[in-house]
Amino acid sequence: MSGSGVDPTADSAGSIHLEVRDLRVHYDGIQAVHGVSFNVHRGEIVTLIGANGAGKTSILRAISGLIPYDGSVSFAGRDLRGVPAHRIVGLGMAHVPEGRGIFGNLTVRENLRLATWQRRDRQASDRDLTRVLGIFPRLGERLDQVSGTLSGGEQQMLAVGRALMSRSSLLLLDEPSMGLAPRLVREIFGVIEDINRAGTTVLLVEQNANMALHIASRACVLETGRVILSGPAKELLGDARVRDAYLGA
Repeated sequence: MSGSGVDPTADSAGSIHLEVRDLRVHYDGIQAVHGVSFNVHRGEIVTLIGANGAGKTSILRAISGLIPYDGSVSFAGRDLRGVPAHRIVGLGMAHVPEGRGIFGNLTVRENLRLATWQRRDRQASDRDLTRVLGIFPRLGERLDQVSGTLSGGEQQMLAVGRALMSRSSLLLLDEPSMGLAPRLVREIFGVIEDINRAGTTVLLVEQNANMALHIASRACVLETGRVILSGPAKELLGDARVRDAYLGA
C-alpha cells in the first residue's frame, strides 16, 4: 500500500488503459487537485474515494477534457493534452457525470440514440441498443417515456446505458449511487460489475466507500486534492484509517 499516489503494484499486471501523472487542477487561483498520479489497467475497476471536496469530480472532468489541467493524461497510449471532450468520447471514453446529465425533455429512446449521433452504422447502433436494453430491461419498458419522469434509479440506468451506447472501452462514473435507495444502490453496483465482466474498464468515483471497495480491483483515497493512500481494494477495506474515516467502523 502506498501514500504516494502511485500504486507500486499497478504496472505489474495487464496493459495500462488510462495513465494519469502529476495531475493538477486550479479554479480561480485555488488548487483543487495537487499532483495526483494513478493508472487504470484494461479490464479493471479502479475507485477513487474521499469526502466531498477531495477533488474526485475534478479529476474525472480533467480526464474527460471538460476542464483545463496541468500534468498528463494518456488513454490507450494516446496523450490527451489539448484533445477536446467530444474527440475523447470518440476515442472510446464515456463519462457519466454526477447528477446523471440526461435530457429530461427527451424520451428514453432519444437519450440513448443521442450517444450514436456521430455514427453511420445504424445496424451496429441497433445491436448496441439491444445490448443496453438487455442490461437494463426496465429501460426497454420505458423507451417512449419522457426521461424526466423516470425514477432516480431509472435515470441512473439511462445515464449509464447512454454511455455504453457510445461503445466506450473506458467508463468514468461519478457518484452513481447518489440519491438512490439502498436496494437500487445494490442493483446499480451489480450492473457496474456486469459491465466490467463484459469487458469495459471502469474508473469509479463514489462516496459509498464500502460498496466501491467491494467491487473494485484497486483504489485511491483522496483528501483535499491529494492521494493519501492507494493499493488493492481488499487491503484498503482492512485498513484502520479507511475504516475509521469512510466505512463507519
